[in-house]
Amino acid sequence: MLQIDDVVVSLDILRERFCCDLSACKGECCIEGDAGAPVELDEIEKLEEVLPVIWKELSEEARDIISRQGVVYTDEEGDLVTSIVNGKDCVFTCYDEKGCCYCAIEKAYREGKTDFYKPVSCHLYPIRVGDYGPYKAVNYHRWDVCKAAVLLGRKEDVPVYRFLKEPLIRKFGEAWYRELEIAAEELKKQGYI
Repeated sequence: MLQIDDVVVSLDILRERFCCDLSACKGECCIEGDAGAPVELDEIEKLEEVLPVIWKELSEEARDIISRQGVVYTDEEGDLVTSIVNGKDCVFTCYDEKGCCYCAIEKAYREGKTDFYKPVSCHLYPIRVGDYGPYKAVNYHRWDVCKAAVLLGRKEDVPVYRFLKEPLIRKFGEAWYRELEIAAEELKKQGYI
């Protein structure tokens, strides 16, 4: 473990390799699982604000769920998560002509239609951030649907923290990320990673 400010970082973030391979997985992380993506309280308003921009992109089932229960719900563990369709698909998931799923919010962001990228938990995946009062924990989440990303990450030699530089900066700031890079270099020199 490594600690930067009030954030405890698993060394797996530095050791493991990862690089999304959307052509192989088809975005399965958005449509598998038993709950939606974790959402921070201040993101609910952003999700609601972006709805008029992406509404037509969403499936009829997703629009119906959002109309009935909203953009988020509280899961079995008491966490706020994105609403889901048929017990698995995130309501913001859409599909392209090749059957690959994508996030309607991220698509709108890339097209300059919104300034909200998507929930930070989605942007950070496969990193999961736990909140433990005065400390946060940054952990690497292993999931079978990401096997292709692990293989590509190893082939390209991309550590998890480098692959997720942008969302880590979004979540913790540039100074924090620089400290992470410095710590990674030092741990590498010492043979720990």
